[in-house]
Amino acid sequence: MEQLSATDLSVLRVLVDFPGRVASRESIMRLAGLTDVSSRRVDSSLVALRRVLGADNIITVRRRGWMLSDEAQKLAVKLLPREI
Repeated sequence: MEQLSATDLSVLRVLVDFPGRVASRESIMRLAGLTDVSSRRVDSSLVALRRVLGADNIITVRRRGWMLSDEAQKLAVKLLPREI
């Protein structure tokens, strides 16, 4: 399995926190703490997450953002480190 970077995990955390809802690029950047990097960094994280979760499990909602499928929501929770 591919190793996810801290940035990828931050993006995944945002998507998990938006169950059944679309997260825009701007909201992902803000909530994942990526405001000081290129907006395209979100895209690279999504590519990495698609490799791990499966391409169909991250749903692109054109001109709005992304969301996790129900199946990906369950898988993603297992991938995220437990918070203390």
